[in-house]
Amino acid sequence: MLELRDLTKSYNGRSVLNAISYRFKAGEFVAIMGESGVGKSTLLNLIAGLDASDSGHVLVDGAPITALDDDAATRLRRTRMGFIFQAFHVLPHLTLLQNIALPLLLNGRPAARANAMLAAVGLAGRGNDFPRQLSGGEMQRVAIARALVHHPALVLADEPTGNLDPDTAASVLDLLRSEVKANGACAIMVTHSHAAAAKADKTLVLTRSGLALAPAVS
Repeated sequence: MLELRDLTKSYNGRSVLNAISYRFKAGEFVAIMGESGVGKSTLLNLIAGLDASDSGHVLVDGAPITALDDDAATRLRRTRMGFIFQAFHVLPHLTLLQNIALPLLLNGRPAARANAMLAAVGLAGRGNDFPRQLSGGEMQRVAIARALVHHPALVLADEPTGNLDPDTAASVLDLLRSEVKANGACAIMVTHSHAAAAKADKTLVLTRSGLALAPAVS
């Protein structure tokens, strides 16, 4: 479903990612851990085509993102991907329901599923509220619902539970996992939380040397 081939990225002469290669399968929920500054968020941005690598390729269903023009890359992100950012990116001038429905509307699809997703993240009945009325954890839940509402084939999540209490975090990760499995999608979650990583099918560790399967916890 997703393949990284010798992906390399530097900033101001400092190597961040060095020849990263890995294949992610459809239906797979993968956690990525690693020290701060090792390039985990950069890796997500390269996979999404939001940043360009210095060399190497990101392939989605065998097609390199680097070969797409801006319009085609935008269409791919809009139709095939869902994003959960650390900074939420919830639009302040839209209601919660409108925020969640946005991917559906942009893809010309009915917005009815937005209500179900609002309820799925524990915010039923609050569709007419605005982001200014929410806590950070509630905004994160809106961002998660928006990322999943259009059944994306690839979900990219950057610290999706960082603003959530343990019970809510477990609930939304169960939702993410169930959506991935039900739709045969692939989810890649960057996290510092071992509890969050435990919800994934497997955990990879990103180091300066590349991506490797995390050792089993005894």
